Amino acid sequence: MAENKTAKTPADGGAAFPVAHSYLIQPGMSLRDYFAGQAMKALARPGNYFDATARQAYMTADAMLKARDR
Repeated sequence: MAENKTAKTPADGGAAFPVAHSYLIQPGMSLRDYFAGQAMKALARPGNYFDATARQAYMTADAMLKARDR
């Protein structure tokens, strides 16, 4: 995966929704964060612990990013 200077880390997939204007550059959230947020919706169940669900969501996001590189 190519390094993205606007992303938090090289392995986070880069910016999910970057916004660039002549006076403002906002990198937006990372693609990894976006994937994890989407995974949270599928993983959230009554009685689940939030920290465990969040960890699982980021593991899912990491797997999704890895699959993109294949």
